[in-house]
Amino acid sequence: MSWLGDELDDFEEFDESSIRTRPNPKANRPRTKRRPAHEDAQIGRILGVDRGRYSVLLDEDGPDERAVIAARARELRRTPIVTGDRARIVGDTSGDEGTLARIVGIVERTSLLRRSADDTDQVERVIVANADQMLVVVAAADPEPRARLVDRYLVAALDAGIRPLLVVTKTDLADPADFLSHFEGLDLRVFTSSRGEMPLDEIGAALIGHSTVFVGHSGVGKSTLVNALVPDARRATGHVNEVTGRGRHTSSSTVSLRYTSASGSGWVIDTPGVRSFGLGHVDPANILAAYTELAEIAENCPRGCTHLADAEDCALNEAAADGTLGETGRARLDSLQRLLTTFGG
Repeated sequence: MSWLGDELDDFEEFDESSIRTRPNPKANRPRTKRRPAHEDAQIGRILGVDRGRYSVLLDEDGPDERAVIAARARELRRTPIVTGDRARIVGDTSGDEGTLARIVGIVERTSLLRRSADDTDQVERVIVANADQMLVVVAAADPEPRARLVDRYLVAALDAGIRPLLVVTKTDLADPADFLSHFEGLDLRVFTSSRGEMPLDEIGAALIGHSTVFVGHSGVGKSTLVNALVPDARRATGHVNEVTGRGRHTSSSTVSLRYTSASGSGWVIDTPGVRSFGLGHVDPANILAAYTELAEIAENCPRGCTHLADAEDCALNEAAADGTLGETGRARLDSLQRLLTTFGG
């Protein structure tokens, strides 16, 4: 650069060597992965969700019980938050009109009811969290009962560790005896209901102290039953198409409703009616585990045993053949094998 001679001196006033620059070209602090602990967060029950806004019950059964509206925090955008979840809430938790709290975490779930789009789909759809009972509602007629769909509900319940119950509605239209014989051997409490004779007291007694998810095919009278148990629920009801025999979807969202009586209270979780229930996410071992006495015998089965009727060297089939199981045990085995067949097919 010597060829420029003294001409460089003319540019000394533009020398920027003394200017200090930030190492971060965007001149801002780098983002941290550390999140606030939110030690002041309150725990609430998720009652439902509507267009990204969650209804959350705080101070449940306490003197300051109130429902607040909340949005999920950004860090939870990939976390499914469903009805029944116990959520950690911060922000404006007054519940006043126009306020918005924030969900910053989910308490560990005790159960998770799921379904998949079909039996080959491993992507699960979370339906409800923390339920301990499932009430399956099916009609004796109009529409005709579908034992296979009920089997699928039962498989999903047993997989989640949830106790199943069954309500058969519209028994004034048809005798459900043949249909109910399909479930002999299964620990399943059954209620029957007809027009004008709905066993609300008996069903209500089974709900006290529990969180019960109601499921059923469209048009079976599930929403009618929910409205009878929880008068202020105002769940939409519909009718069955006379041509197709199918019910119209009336309940479009999953919502928790409080059941109350003189004897106590519980939670009714109403879900939209479905016509299919995929089991791609289910672990067959959880179905067997629900049959405690059979699971003990199955410990002597060869590795990889399917426990189906045609399984070779199956300890369960051998116990049935030599009379070890007895009549009740054989009925229980038939029930287990039917559910395993439903799962596999």
